[in-house]
Amino acid sequence: MTETRRDIGFWTAVSLVIGGMVGSGVFTLPAALAVFGGLSVAAWAIAAGGSVLLALVFAHLARRKATSGGVYGYTRESFGDLAGFLVAWGYWISVWSANAALSLSFAGYAGSLLPGLASSKPAAARLAIATLWFLTGVNCLGVSAAGRVQVVTTSLKLLPLVIVGVGGFMYFEPSHFAAPVLQAGQSYGGLLLAAVTITMFAFVGLESATIPTAATRDPQRTIPRATMIGTVLTALIYVVSTAGALSLMAPEVLAKSSAPFADAARVLGGNGLGVVVAIGAAISSFGSLNGWVLIVGQLPLAVARDGMFPRPFARLSSRGVPQTGMLISGVLSTGLIVLNYSGADNLVALFTKITLISTLSTLVPYAFCSLAVFLPGGRRASHLSVSMAIAAAMAFVYAMFAIGGAGPDVVWMGFLLILGGLPVYVWVRREVRA
Repeated sequence: MTETRRDIGFWTAVSLVIGGMVGSGVFTLPAALAVFGGLSVAAWAIAAGGSVLLALVFAHLARRKATSGGVYGYTRESFGDLAGFLVAWGYWISVWSANAALSLSFAGYAGSLLPGLASSKPAAARLAIATLWFLTGVNCLGVSAAGRVQVVTTSLKLLPLVIVGVGGFMYFEPSHFAAPVLQAGQSYGGLLLAAVTITMFAFVGLESATIPTAATRDPQRTIPRATMIGTVLTALIYVVSTAGALSLMAPEVLAKSSAPFADAARVLGGNGLGVVVAIGAAISSFGSLNGWVLIVGQLPLAVARDGMFPRPFARLSSRGVPQTGMLISGVLSTGLIVLNYSGADNLVALFTKITLISTLSTLVPYAFCSLAVFLPGGRRASHLSVSMAIAAAMAFVYAMFAIGGAGPDVVWMGFLLILGGLPVYVWVRREVRA
């Protein structure tokens, strides 16, 4: 069997963490958060704190044992095969669904730069599908090629966020950070919780470096450092860039913007700078998609090698990459893109709900992994420090709160979708035991 090459170093791992979190969402969140005024900055700080707690959990688990498959591996090690499979199944669905969304986001940002593309839904769909398959091809060339793309795109896409963030503080406007006027039945506590729920989803992906463990050099040292540094850097970028956008534009204007960072950049430096930031948004989606295409092959590879995913996912190409798994996932992502551009409103609504379920399916593994800290390999951790135990407990509460923030309908559909993998588990396990 061809061995996976260890081509992922420290900076590639850091770029996977940052690239996994910083996608297209951060470029639109300032508009969604504008109605909260200064409370939005506090919400970012709370969400960042919760995400750092989760990063501590993953750093601890990776340092204890660099298990292939990341969230799946940690869950299986502590809770057994069935729990591991359900986490892997839901997480795999979340990744290929997210890849469809990122492809569409890239096409959308490209459309803002090319008006002719924006007015043609079929052309935008073709661009989204072409981008998805181009990056699938890059990843099929090998992990090192995908890693180089990830490092470059991560560096480029952070630049617009830094520009708006720094520019906003240079022209700081305190009045834009005033607390919102309360409407009937509202409270500042309730508004803050609502804002925190919105910002929480921007941090999904902080576990990215834990998944391609088999392809990482010195994983027990590289992954914990990359996870912590990547999460802290991303949190700082989020807070600074969002505050910068709010400083440059009045909340009532920012709330109506379809491209808040580009519009904030225009206030700062004219149309030219706005175009630069719009390009940065497109690069952001492109880079995130590249990172998640890598993950969508590496996760089922680890699960299939354990005999809990269909055997084709365990096959490696001559270049040592899980090409079959990436191709299967690419077909599923393409199907979602086609559904999204079918023109039927109900299918569009379904696609939107699937992307929410995609996010939910990553929060369930977060909850499992937070408790896995207490049960390494099914045994109680006698060496666990008090501070790490407190951090893990708080991370579990954070994950549960985020799951609740997704809404009852999404939680219910996500539950059914995850349980829908049970027939696959039964089928694969019967084959293994035959």
